[in-house]
Amino acid sequence: MEQMDGTTVTACERCPELCDSRSRIVNGVGPEDADIVFVGEAPGATEDERGEPFVGRSGDVLDEALRDVGLARADVRITNCVRCRPPENRDPTDEELNNCRPYLDRELERIDPQIVVTLGKVPSEHVLGRSVGITSEAGRIEDVRIGGRSHRVLLSVHPAATLYDRSQRDTFEETIATAADLGGSGGSGGQARLGDY
Repeated sequence: MEQMDGTTVTACERCPELCDSRSRIVNGVGPEDADIVFVGEAPGATEDERGEPFVGRSGDVLDEALRDVGLARADVRITNCVRCRPPENRDPTDEELNNCRPYLDRELERIDPQIVVTLGKVPSEHVLGRSVGITSEAGRIEDVRIGGRSHRVLLSVHPAATLYDRSQRDTFEETIATAADLGGSGGSGGQARLGDY
């Protein structure tokens, strides 16, 4: 039986292999009226253990980049395409991504952010529905229909990429700065909505 309460998935058994590998469902964290939503791929071991997305080394990189542009983790929403840890931290399959997609769509629909930032190749391809060369396309903004709404989606390299390839750090930090500009300076203080023409 699948259940979702607001933006929180409380029970799901759509992916038997993920049910076996997870210790918990890892839901998004952050304000339910956030102007900026970061979308990752799937929980890793640390995320599965702690029940929060992006809390390992790549989460530290994200937190630092947010601080550099005057934002805190508490100002933004952080979620994943898939809410359960894949075995051995493998990439989620297309079937697993599609099984979890209604949860992501509903979360984004309820939050209605000014900007959605995809962190890495898998979430970028999943949200855009096309092949993405993330290194060359990082920083690009596209309007994408998600659920019943059009959203501005900003493509970003994965924070972990900056740990293995220092040349990705500038690209990542510039993308986070763009997200901060497009999403305002945190909070939902009545800024003009992007896309309200």
